Amino acid sequence: MMRLKELLEGIPVLSATADLEMEISDVCYDSRAVKPGGLFVAMTGFAVDGHDFIEKALEAGAVAVLCQRAPGGEIPYVQVEDSRRALAVAGANFFGHPAGGMTMVGVTGTNGKTTTTYLLKAILEQAAGAKVGLIGTNQNMIGREIIPTERTTPESFEVQRLFAQMRDAGCTHVVMEVSSHALALDRVYGVHYRVGVFTNLTQDHLDFHGTMEEYCRAKALLFQNCGVGVVNADDPWTSRLMENSTCKSLTYAAAAQADLRAEEIVLEADHVSFTAAVQGRRVPVRVNIPGRFMVYNTLDVLGAALSLGISLEDSARVLAEVPPVKGRVEVVPTPGRNYTVLIDYAHSPDGLENVLSSVKGFAKGRTVAVFGCGGDRDKAKRPKMGAAAAKNADFLVVTTDNPRTEDPESIIAGILPGLEGSDTPYVVVTDRIEAIHWAMDHAEEGDVIVLCGKGHETYQEINHVKHHMDEREIVADYLRIER
Repeated sequence: MMRLKELLEGIPVLSATADLEMEISDVCYDSRAVKPGGLFVAMTGFAVDGHDFIEKALEAGAVAVLCQRAPGGEIPYVQVEDSRRALAVAGANFFGHPAGGMTMVGVTGTNGKTTTTYLLKAILEQAAGAKVGLIGTNQNMIGREIIPTERTTPESFEVQRLFAQMRDAGCTHVVMEVSSHALALDRVYGVHYRVGVFTNLTQDHLDFHGTMEEYCRAKALLFQNCGVGVVNADDPWTSRLMENSTCKSLTYAAAAQADLRAEEIVLEADHVSFTAAVQGRRVPVRVNIPGRFMVYNTLDVLGAALSLGISLEDSARVLAEVPPVKGRVEVVPTPGRNYTVLIDYAHSPDGLENVLSSVKGFAKGRTVAVFGCGGDRDKAKRPKMGAAAAKNADFLVVTTDNPRTEDPESIIAGILPGLEGSDTPYVVVTDRIEAIHWAMDHAEEGDVIVLCGKGHETYQEINHVKHHMDEREIVADYLRIER
């Protein structure tokens, strides 16, 4: 319980009819989840406007409303300029500002966020003895406890609730993926990060941001609220990203001049290794995930760890022992078969190019890509996904990803123009399970079949319903059947 005026501390109030001394038991932004004695926060979204559900929230037991537009009648309300930001501040107040008592690390970028947070968590735990909370695409974690997640960065009040759980469990550090949506929609408003990490920027989410410039501008918000920015000097967007930054910077690169560089890079089928060079020191590094992109996913981790006072030597020792990340170039067992199946989350043109070009570097036979594009998402990237796959694979099976509310055939039709002019052969198999079966049915000796797009996900979303679909199970079930 908290008095309303305490909940509103730090929030500019435009007008109010609610009794500021009243006790508030909970804060909610979804009228369907309101509990008696709670404060309902009305936010304007893209599909719905929370102001339209004020009456339902009151009927469910809300005792006051926090809103941008003052409601009519006798409704007890507090009017603010920005209810999204107000929700974030109210959440921090309600839970006692939990982030302030922990060391916060935020990771943003199009690709590599999950791997970066996973590896950094391991270093903090094993090299620094920290208890680490993790907020990510795959899952949320408090130490070793796993907490399921629905989105990369939850709404601000849920973020603060997670922080409080982590604080109360004794976490000293929090490592979190910070999506462009979260930054643009103020889900992490008011959170100060000791270290912010930028992986890269390639086309994605333009259905939301509109342009690459706006996408970059959203990512840049992280570096206006952190102490040190660990940024990729090889990425062409980095200079624009840091134009208005307020933090110190530590650059990393494999090609450009940077504070931290990867030299003597060796790419193998099951790992990457290189020499990390910083301020005259040179330390050998190995990480057990293949692909050239892992050079960058390792450099940013080393840079973040350095910024937190952990030596390259200690970080390298931990990285050499860390197992692969689920859904990131993950090998699926295929006993008795002369081909390999990998699962990867690649769902952007750059992500496809990264994983497929890496696989092509070690595949003894063909690199076979099974991929599609998500429905209700950036349509402009679909032909680019097709072109990236055609450029970097030897055979393509074009299929469905998460169609959501779109017709799978129309999504595939958006991919196919990207294949025009390419000599790479392909087939279209709309049903994803059948597509995986087709690829395995037609596999040749030494082939590497890469199932792209789903990664850690164990479902397929169709018309707002998530149907169970774990590609590991699909492969295993296939291998049990005599063919």
